[in-house]
Amino acid sequence: MATIKDIAEKVGVSIATVSRVLNHDASLSVGEETKQRVFEVAEALNYRKKAAKKPTSYKVAIVTWYTEEEELDDMYYHSIRLGVENRCEALNIQTTKLLMENLKVTEEIQGIIAIGKFSLKQALELRKQSENIVFVDSSPDEDQFDAVLSNFYRATENVLQYFLDHGHKKIGYIGGRETFKDQTAVIEDPRRISFERFLMNKDLYDPSLVYMGSFSVNDGYGLMKQAIAEHENQLPSAFFLGNDSMAIGALKALHEAQVSVPDQVSVIGVNDISVSKYLHPPLSTVKIFTEVMGETAVDLLLEKLDDRKITKQVILSTKLEIRESSK
Repeated sequence: MATIKDIAEKVGVSIATVSRVLNHDASLSVGEETKQRVFEVAEALNYRKKAAKKPTSYKVAIVTWYTEEEELDDMYYHSIRLGVENRCEALNIQTTKLLMENLKVTEEIQGIIAIGKFSLKQALELRKQSENIVFVDSSPDEDQFDAVLSNFYRATENVLQYFLDHGHKKIGYIGGRETFKDQTAVIEDPRRISFERFLMNKDLYDPSLVYMGSFSVNDGYGLMKQAIAEHENQLPSAFFLGNDSMAIGALKALHEAQVSVPDQVSVIGVNDISVSKYLHPPLSTVKIFTEVMGETAVDLLLEKLDDRKITKQVILSTKLEIRESSK
Protein backbone atom coordinates (compact mmCIF):
# COMPACT_ATOMS: atom_id res chain seq x y z
CA MET A 1 0.00 0.00 0.00
CA ALA A 2 1.33 3.41 -0.99
CA THR A 3 2.35 5.85 1.72
CA ILE A 4 2.76 9.61 1.95
CA LYS A 5 6.51 9.02 1.86
CA ASP A 6 6.18 7.26 -1.52
CA ILE A 7 4.26 10.23 -2.95
CA ALA A 8 6.79 12.71 -1.53
CA GLU A 9 9.68 10.88 -3.16
CA LYS A 10 7.91 10.75 -6.54
CA VAL A 11 6.94 14.43 -6.52
CA GLY A 12 10.18 15.65 -4.92
CA VAL A 13 8.65 17.49 -1.97
CA SER A 14 8.60 16.91 1.78
CA ILE A 15 6.30 14.46 3.52
CA ALA A 16 4.74 17.38 5.42
CA THR A 17 3.91 19.15 2.15
CA VAL A 18 2.18 16.06 0.76
CA SER A 19 0.19 15.62 3.97
CA ARG A 20 -0.96 19.25 3.94
CA VAL A 21 -1.92 19.09 0.24
CA LEU A 22 -3.94 15.91 0.69
CA ASN A 23 -5.71 17.47 3.69
CA HIS A 24 -6.53 20.61 1.66
CA ASP A 25 -4.60 22.93 3.97
CA ALA A 26 -5.55 26.40 2.70
CA SER A 27 -2.59 28.01 4.48
CA LEU A 28 -0.03 26.00 2.49
CA SER A 29 2.09 28.14 0.11
CA VAL A 30 2.90 25.88 -2.83
CA GLY A 31 2.04 26.33 -6.48
CA GLU A 32 -1.05 24.85 -8.10
CA GLU A 33 1.17 22.75 -10.35
CA THR A 34 2.77 21.07 -7.33
CA LYS A 35 -0.62 20.43 -5.74
CA GLN A 36 -1.89 18.92 -8.97
CA ARG A 37 1.19 16.70 -9.21
CA VAL A 38 0.65 15.44 -5.64
CA PHE A 39 -2.93 14.45 -6.39
CA GLU A 40 -1.96 12.77 -9.68
CA VAL A 41 0.78 10.70 -8.06
CA ALA A 42 -1.50 9.78 -5.15
CA GLU A 43 -4.09 8.56 -7.66
CA ALA A 44 -1.54 6.66 -9.70
CA LEU A 45 -0.21 4.92 -6.60
CA ASN A 46 -3.76 4.18 -5.43
CA TYR A 47 -3.09 6.00 -2.16
CA ARG A 48 -5.89 5.86 0.42
CA LYS A 49 -5.97 8.01 3.52
CA LYS A 50 -6.09 6.04 6.72
CA ALA A 51 -9.25 6.49 8.72
CA ALA A 52 -8.69 8.34 11.95
CA LYS A 53 -8.32 5.98 14.86
CA LYS A 54 -11.32 5.84 17.11
CA PRO A 55 -10.78 5.59 20.83
CA THR A 56 -11.10 2.07 22.18
CA SER A 57 -13.17 3.40 25.06
CA TYR A 58 -15.46 6.43 25.05
CA LYS A 59 -15.98 8.90 27.86
CA VAL A 60 -19.35 10.65 27.96
CA ALA A 61 -20.35 13.66 30.06
CA ILE A 62 -23.82 13.59 31.64
CA VAL A 63 -25.37 17.01 32.16
CA THR A 64 -28.47 17.01 34.35
CA TRP A 65 -31.12 19.71 34.65
CA TYR A 66 -32.05 18.68 38.19
CA THR A 67 -29.63 18.46 41.09
CA GLU A 68 -29.48 15.09 42.86
CA GLU A 69 -31.53 16.64 45.70
CA GLU A 70 -34.22 17.78 43.24
CA GLU A 71 -34.27 14.30 41.69
CA LEU A 72 -35.40 12.90 45.03
CA ASP A 73 -38.57 15.03 44.86
CA ASP A 74 -39.34 13.89 41.30
CA MET A 75 -37.80 10.53 40.38
CA TYR A 76 -38.50 11.06 36.67
CA TYR A 77 -35.06 12.48 35.88
CA HIS A 78 -33.33 10.19 38.34
CA SER A 79 -34.71 7.21 36.44
CA ILE A 80 -33.58 8.63 33.08
CA ARG A 81 -30.07 9.17 34.46
CA LEU A 82 -29.95 5.59 35.74
CA GLY A 83 -30.91 4.40 32.25
CA VAL A 84 -27.98 6.35 30.78
CA GLU A 85 -25.51 5.16 33.41
CA ASN A 86 -26.55 1.50 33.25
CA ARG A 87 -26.35 1.46 29.44
CA CYS A 88 -22.93 3.07 29.51
CA GLU A 89 -21.70 0.57 32.09
CA ALA A 90 -22.97 -2.34 29.98
CA LEU A 91 -21.11 -0.96 26.93
CA ASN A 92 -17.92 -0.14 28.85
CA ILE A 93 -18.40 3.59 28.30
CA GLN A 94 -16.98 5.84 31.00
CA THR A 95 -19.17 8.64 32.35
CA THR A 96 -18.43 11.91 34.07
CA LYS A 97 -20.76 14.61 35.35
CA LEU A 98 -20.70 18.11 33.93
CA LEU A 99 -22.45 21.04 35.58
CA MET A 100 -24.36 23.46 33.36
CA GLU A 101 -23.22 26.27 35.66
CA ASN A 102 -19.55 25.35 35.15
CA LEU A 103 -18.85 23.91 31.72
CA LYS A 104 -15.07 23.72 32.03
CA VAL A 105 -14.14 20.24 30.81
CA THR A 106 -10.92 19.12 32.47
CA GLU A 107 -10.74 15.75 30.69
CA GLU A 108 -11.27 14.54 27.15
CA ILE A 109 -14.85 13.56 26.36
CA GLN A 110 -16.34 12.17 23.16
CA GLY A 111 -19.90 13.34 23.71
CA ILE A 112 -22.58 14.75 26.00
CA ILE A 113 -25.97 13.46 27.12
CA ALA A 114 -28.06 16.33 28.51
CA ILE A 115 -31.01 15.26 30.68
CA GLY A 116 -33.79 17.76 31.28
CA LYS A 117 -35.10 21.00 29.82
CA PHE A 118 -32.43 23.00 27.98
CA SER A 119 -32.88 26.22 26.04
CA LEU A 120 -31.28 26.78 22.64
CA LYS A 121 -28.82 29.18 24.27
CA GLN A 122 -27.75 26.47 26.71
CA ALA A 123 -27.54 23.90 23.91
CA LEU A 124 -25.15 26.12 21.97
CA GLU A 125 -23.03 26.53 25.09
CA LEU A 126 -22.86 22.76 25.48
CA ARG A 127 -21.82 22.37 21.85
CA LYS A 128 -18.65 24.34 22.60
CA GLN A 129 -17.61 21.34 24.71
CA SER A 130 -18.56 18.67 22.16
CA GLU A 131 -20.26 18.48 18.78
CA ASN A 132 -21.78 15.15 19.80
CA ILE A 133 -24.80 15.90 22.00
CA VAL A 134 -28.06 14.07 22.68
CA PHE A 135 -30.84 15.77 24.67
CA VAL A 136 -33.28 13.73 26.73
CA ASP A 137 -36.73 15.18 27.53
CA SER A 138 -36.19 18.34 25.50
CA SER A 139 -35.38 19.29 21.94
CA PRO A 140 -33.71 22.73 21.75
CA ASP A 141 -33.53 22.56 17.93
CA GLU A 142 -34.39 19.42 15.99
CA ASP A 143 -32.36 20.63 12.99
CA GLN A 144 -29.16 20.80 15.03
CA PHE A 145 -29.40 18.31 17.89
CA ASP A 146 -30.46 14.72 18.54
CA ALA A 147 -33.23 14.24 21.10
CA VAL A 148 -35.15 11.52 22.92
CA LEU A 149 -38.69 12.42 23.97
CA SER A 150 -41.84 10.77 25.27
CA ASN A 151 -45.15 11.52 23.59
CA PHE A 152 -46.94 13.48 26.32
CA TYR A 153 -49.45 14.82 23.79
CA ARG A 154 -50.65 11.34 22.96
CA ALA A 155 -50.47 10.25 26.60
CA THR A 156 -52.81 13.08 27.60
CA GLU A 157 -55.25 12.22 24.83
CA ASN A 158 -55.31 8.60 26.01
CA VAL A 159 -56.12 9.68 29.58
CA LEU A 160 -58.90 12.00 28.49
CA GLN A 161 -60.39 9.44 26.12
CA TYR A 162 -60.41 6.94 28.99
CA PHE A 163 -62.30 9.44 31.16
CA LEU A 164 -64.83 10.15 28.39
CA ASP A 165 -65.32 6.45 27.70
CA HIS A 166 -66.19 6.00 31.40
CA GLY A 167 -68.78 8.75 31.42
CA HIS A 168 -66.78 11.68 32.80
CA LYS A 169 -67.68 15.05 31.27
CA LYS A 170 -66.32 17.46 33.88
CA ILE A 171 -62.56 16.94 33.96
CA GLY A 172 -59.95 18.97 35.83
CA TYR A 173 -56.19 19.32 35.32
CA ILE A 174 -53.53 19.99 37.95
CA GLY A 175 -50.08 20.51 36.47
CA GLY A 176 -46.79 22.32 36.79
CA ARG A 177 -45.07 25.32 35.27
CA GLU A 178 -41.37 25.24 34.47
CA THR A 179 -38.82 27.71 33.13
CA PHE A 180 -35.40 27.12 31.63
CA LYS A 181 -32.67 27.43 34.24
CA ASP A 182 -31.23 30.39 32.31
CA GLN A 183 -34.65 32.08 32.63
CA THR A 184 -34.86 32.67 28.86
CA ALA A 185 -38.44 31.40 28.58
CA VAL A 186 -41.32 29.57 30.21
CA ILE A 187 -41.47 25.97 29.00
CA GLU A 188 -44.67 24.95 27.26
CA ASP A 189 -46.15 21.88 28.95
CA PRO A 190 -47.38 19.40 26.33
CA ARG A 191 -49.80 17.89 28.86
CA ARG A 192 -51.62 21.15 29.43
CA ILE A 193 -51.57 22.06 25.72
CA SER A 194 -53.00 18.67 24.78
CA PHE A 195 -55.56 18.81 27.64
CA GLU A 196 -56.92 22.16 26.45
CA ARG A 197 -56.93 21.26 22.77
CA PHE A 198 -58.59 17.87 23.23
CA LEU A 199 -61.40 19.12 25.48
CA MET A 200 -61.97 22.25 23.40
CA ASN A 201 -62.57 20.02 20.40
CA LYS A 202 -65.19 18.16 22.48
CA ASP A 203 -66.67 21.46 23.76
CA LEU A 204 -65.87 20.30 27.31
CA TYR A 205 -63.02 22.61 28.29
CA ASP A 206 -63.50 24.73 31.42
CA PRO A 207 -60.50 26.97 32.30
CA SER A 208 -61.70 27.24 35.91
CA LEU A 209 -60.85 23.55 36.32
CA VAL A 210 -57.16 24.03 35.43
CA TYR A 211 -54.70 24.59 38.28
CA MET A 212 -50.98 25.21 37.78
CA GLY A 213 -48.08 25.16 40.25
CA SER A 214 -44.86 23.17 40.49
CA PHE A 215 -44.50 19.44 39.89
CA SER A 216 -44.36 18.63 43.60
CA VAL A 217 -46.34 16.73 46.23
CA ASN A 218 -46.96 19.96 48.13
CA ASP A 219 -48.44 21.76 45.12
CA GLY A 220 -50.55 18.75 44.19
CA TYR A 221 -51.94 18.84 47.73
CA GLY A 222 -52.42 22.62 47.83
CA LEU A 223 -53.97 22.93 44.39
CA MET A 224 -56.41 20.08 45.00
CA LYS A 225 -57.45 21.74 48.29
CA GLN A 226 -58.03 24.94 46.30
CA ALA A 227 -60.13 23.07 43.74
CA ILE A 228 -62.23 21.47 46.50
CA ALA A 229 -62.79 24.85 48.17
CA GLU A 230 -63.72 26.61 44.92
CA HIS A 231 -66.03 23.94 43.49
CA GLU A 232 -67.41 22.33 46.66
CA ASN A 233 -70.31 20.07 45.58
CA GLN A 234 -69.56 20.61 41.87
CA LEU A 235 -66.07 19.17 41.92
CA PRO A 236 -65.05 17.50 38.64
CA SER A 237 -65.65 13.77 38.59
CA ALA A 238 -62.13 13.23 37.19
CA PHE A 239 -58.72 14.88 37.54
CA PHE A 240 -55.62 14.44 35.43
CA LEU A 241 -52.42 15.22 37.36
CA GLY A 242 -49.23 16.34 35.61
CA ASN A 243 -47.12 13.78 37.45
CA ASP A 244 -47.39 11.15 40.18
CA SER A 245 -45.86 13.41 42.83
CA MET A 246 -48.70 15.89 42.36
CA ALA A 247 -51.20 13.00 42.32
CA ILE A 248 -49.93 11.79 45.71
CA GLY A 249 -50.56 15.24 47.19
CA ALA A 250 -53.96 15.45 45.51
CA LEU A 251 -55.04 12.08 46.94
CA LYS A 252 -54.12 13.30 50.43
CA ALA A 253 -56.23 16.45 49.96
CA LEU A 254 -59.21 14.45 48.70
CA HIS A 255 -58.91 12.01 51.62
CA GLU A 256 -58.83 14.85 54.16
CA ALA A 257 -61.93 16.38 52.55
CA GLN A 258 -63.64 12.96 52.71
CA VAL A 259 -64.02 12.86 48.93
CA SER A 260 -64.09 9.21 47.92
CA VAL A 261 -61.64 8.05 45.23
CA PRO A 262 -62.71 6.77 42.76
CA ASP A 263 -66.42 6.77 43.67
CA GLN A 264 -66.69 10.56 43.63
CA VAL A 265 -63.48 11.59 41.85
CA SER A 266 -61.24 9.54 39.55
CA VAL A 267 -57.53 10.41 39.56
CA ILE A 268 -54.81 9.61 37.00
CA GLY A 269 -51.18 10.73 37.24
CA VAL A 270 -48.07 10.49 35.05
CA ASN A 271 -44.74 8.63 35.39
CA ASP A 272 -45.68 5.36 37.19
CA ILE A 273 -43.14 5.88 39.97
CA SER A 274 -42.45 2.78 42.06
CA VAL A 275 -44.75 3.75 44.96
CA SER A 276 -47.78 4.43 42.73
CA LYS A 277 -49.14 0.90 42.94
CA TYR A 278 -48.83 0.91 46.76
CA LEU A 279 -50.86 4.05 47.45
CA HIS A 280 -54.37 3.90 48.83
CA PRO A 281 -56.06 3.53 46.48
CA PRO A 282 -53.38 2.37 44.03
CA LEU A 283 -52.78 5.18 41.54
CA SER A 284 -53.78 4.97 37.89
CA THR A 285 -51.01 6.57 35.88
CA VAL A 286 -49.30 6.96 32.53
CA LYS A 287 -46.15 4.85 32.41
CA ILE A 288 -43.21 6.77 30.94
CA PHE A 289 -40.37 4.48 29.92
CA THR A 290 -37.72 6.66 31.51
CA GLU A 291 -34.92 4.12 31.65
CA VAL A 292 -35.48 3.32 27.97
CA MET A 293 -35.21 7.06 27.27
CA GLY A 294 -31.76 7.03 28.87
CA GLU A 295 -30.69 3.87 27.06
CA THR A 296 -31.87 5.27 23.73
CA ALA A 297 -29.86 8.44 24.28
CA VAL A 298 -26.68 6.40 24.64
CA ASP A 299 -27.47 4.49 21.44
CA LEU A 300 -28.06 7.74 19.54
CA LEU A 301 -24.77 9.15 20.78
CA LEU A 302 -22.92 6.05 19.59
CA GLU A 303 -24.49 6.53 16.15
CA LYS A 304 -23.18 10.09 16.09
CA LEU A 305 -19.72 8.92 17.09
CA ASP A 306 -19.94 6.48 14.19
CA ASP A 307 -20.29 9.47 11.83
CA ARG A 308 -24.05 9.73 11.37
CA LYS A 309 -24.48 13.17 9.80
CA ILE A 310 -28.20 13.95 10.04
CA THR A 311 -29.92 14.73 13.33
CA LYS A 312 -32.46 12.30 14.70
CA GLN A 313 -35.38 12.52 17.14
CA VAL A 314 -36.76 9.44 18.85
CA ILE A 315 -40.23 9.77 20.38
CA LEU A 316 -41.19 6.92 22.69
CA SER A 317 -44.73 5.76 23.31
CA THR A 318 -46.33 5.63 26.76
CA LYS A 319 -48.74 3.19 28.44
CA LEU A 320 -51.86 3.91 30.49
CA GLU A 321 -51.83 1.82 33.69
CA ILE A 322 -55.33 1.68 35.16
CA ARG A 323 -55.51 0.91 38.87
CA GLU A 324 -58.05 1.58 41.60
CA SER A 325 -57.92 5.40 41.69
CA SER A 326 -60.02 5.70 38.55
CA LYS A 327 -63.15 4.20 37.12
